[in-house]
Amino acid sequence: MLAHLIACTLGIVLDRLIGDPKRMPHPVKWIGGLIGWLTKRLNKGGFRKTKGTLLVILVVVATTVTAYAVVVIAYQVGIIFGILVEGLLISFGLAQKSLKQAAMEVYEPLTAGNLVQARMKLSWIVGRDTEKLSESEVTRGVVETVSENTSDGVTAPLFWAFLFGAAGIWMYKAVNTLDSMVAYKNKEFKEFGFVAAHTDDVFNYIPSRLTGLLILLTTQNESKHSLSERMRGWLTDAKKHPSPNSGYLEAATAYQLGVQLGGTNYYKGVVSKRATMGKKEVELAPRHIQLAVNQMYTVTAYFWLLGIMIGGVMIVIA
Repeated sequence: MLAHLIACTLGIVLDRLIGDPKRMPHPVKWIGGLIGWLTKRLNKGGFRKTKGTLLVILVVVATTVTAYAVVVIAYQVGIIFGILVEGLLISFGLAQKSLKQAAMEVYEPLTAGNLVQARMKLSWIVGRDTEKLSESEVTRGVVETVSENTSDGVTAPLFWAFLFGAAGIWMYKAVNTLDSMVAYKNKEFKEFGFVAAHTDDVFNYIPSRLTGLLILLTTQNESKHSLSERMRGWLTDAKKHPSPNSGYLEAATAYQLGVQLGGTNYYKGVVSKRATMGKKEVELAPRHIQLAVNQMYTVTAYFWLLGIMIGGVMIVIA
């Protein structure tokens, strides 16, 4: 158990300092390749939900078993080697540095007054149309992305890593990758991706709510409202989001920063109106991107501390 906690800590540090190695193939690409290969063979004919269920089982089991086997073999070589290998696998499943880099790619041209380039960089990380967005709308896109991915890319994987080590984090990453590749409500994937989408909802249920709570409790409050007011607003607005989990991140960030998130987006020219989150005390500005990144780092630190404390208690009890 102690080695496992050390590996989780090492993974967080490696991800924060180094991030994803550019010259090494990322495991998510291998998972994506497996999903794509299976989807071509399964997503046709009848029984699409059944075939989609089979896809989820095959991908999650294959990924989890592979990660578990690598870790077991590494620890058989030696405890230090095992910690290093498990820590490295955990770091590959986190996205602190890459999330910050993606946000800064938009922040820098925004602060330099280059709105055209900022719009282009935003289009790399969101699905909405960006060509005509104002500075505040570009900022909203980045803040929403950082907020949601604080859970999806950092704390939710950490949650599963603290529970089950490298096997746990890659079980989660398999589910998350399935959601991003086949969980679309269109004709091609509506039935086939049904189980993948709902599995991802289940895996993110606790981490999203815990992360939202930590945003409110541990990060800098930029609003004029008390904690109790922000908590009530958070719990109310979170339920308005079409996702059962994402609203708990965006609403927490909105209330903590004193801004309003959500609203009208366009996807390939088609309007999509979402409920707003938070109360608009100030206009969204580039500085809120930096504040959202700071939130991500702060919450990650407290999430780690919580995991270490719970793990420490379990060691003492055992």
